[in-house]
Amino acid sequence: MVCLYRDNAKMTHHIPVLQDDMVNAVMTDPDGTYLDATFGRGGHARALLRQLSPKATLLVLDRDPDAYRVAIDLSREDSRVHPRRGVFSEINSILSSNRCVGLSGLMMDIGVSSPQLDDPARGFSFMRSGPLDMRMDPESGESAASWLNRVDLADLIKVLRELGDEKNARSIAKSIVNERPLSTTAELVSAINSAGSRRDPRKHSATRVFQAVRMHVNDELVELKRGIEAGFHRLADGGRIGVLTFHSIEHSVVRQKFRSLVRPELPRRLPVRGTSLGRATYVVKAKRPDAAETNKNPRSRGALLQVVERIE
Repeated sequence: MVCLYRDNAKMTHHIPVLQDDMVNAVMTDPDGTYLDATFGRGGHARALLRQLSPKATLLVLDRDPDAYRVAIDLSREDSRVHPRRGVFSEINSILSSNRCVGLSGLMMDIGVSSPQLDDPARGFSFMRSGPLDMRMDPESGESAASWLNRVDLADLIKVLRELGDEKNARSIAKSIVNERPLSTTAELVSAINSAGSRRDPRKHSATRVFQAVRMHVNDELVELKRGIEAGFHRLADGGRIGVLTFHSIEHSVVRQKFRSLVRPELPRRLPVRGTSLGRATYVVKAKRPDAAETNKNPRSRGALLQVVERIE
């Protein structure tokens, strides 16, 4: 969900990544029902609304209270918009409560947004000191500080390796444990730097650690998998789901989930006649931003769009 975001007294400017590619790939029926499961500041949603007819319905979902407030404001301007606050794993119940039979399209823009990154009070960024929070919904769940101050060494190493792909996980985890208690992002950065590990000159020393801690605190990979499963189940025949991810771990999760829908695994030695078809077909297998977009919005680097269509 990373985007360019400027906020001042006169304007708020928000540029969603791969906006036209996402909307054009997901939009199948101008009169249909759609779900934007990561509303953010509404960039993709507004672009989709411009292509939809007055008969269409757009449900928008976000767990972030600030994003939800923006969604409510948009719903007051456009009666087609129906805001809901929640997480991916609640998609099924949210659609049921809205008596949604089949979605024409679903958009998911994964990760942290620029408004979240740029607000020190949210604790997502290692560039500014702030409370060590990192929750997408600061009103629910355990903060990063609370978890880091209680987690044992072995579990912390595992999280840094699996969610951050951090090669220096052991030394950094030991340093974090030795520096506890931690309460601010600056203290976490100091603990990371105190590890004295070999650094990747292409990345800030805290990049992978902050990513791993954030993903763990928000249970992001589990939510992503559940969201794809619930969303795909709710698609009408010919409906499409598009997922925009920003690093290799997320790319891989979506790729594997989509591959299982396109080419489902069959039990070994099971006799199959003819061609075994899955429940989906690729619309966009792997689309990345071009040079013009990454130059305009450096935070879009690493983005990957994948889209599948449900078939019966």
